Amino acid sequence: MINDMLLKGKHIFIVEDNVQNRVIFQMTLVRHGALVDFERLGNNTVYRLKNLSWAVDLIILDLMLANAISGFTLIGEIRALANLAAVPIIAVSAMDPAIAIPEARAKGFTGFIAKPINNKLFPQQIARIINGEQIWSSGERWAT
Repeated sequence: MINDMLLKGKHIFIVEDNVQNRVIFQMTLVRHGALVDFERLGNNTVYRLKNLSWAVDLIILDLMLANAISGFTLIGEIRALANLAAVPIIAVSAMDPAIAIPEARAKGFTGFIAKPINNKLFPQQIARIINGEQIWSSGERWAT
């Protein structure tokens, strides 16, 4: 498999309340060498990030979490942490990209990937973001 270890040694933190989505993200990233941790509901995200024993290379943040928690709110709390101020944060969401992308850009996200993700492209997109690119992908579901 080409680029089998595309994300080798990269630490990725996922905030995703849908277990199926989180498992898909996690399995896809781990298969390419990433080390992954996660927060399910978003209410302990800042605490968990403050207390990690490793430096984060990228954060994947769902925009619509349970209990009325929004990724748009969480990004501000995460960016307020000095050690995470420059870490790439991408929104991965089922929200309409025509609405989500402009707001994500305004809130300081590094990119947006629409759900459902493309399992073949996703690790490449993540690697590109870690390497300094911005990815704003509305995905196949929203293509006209």
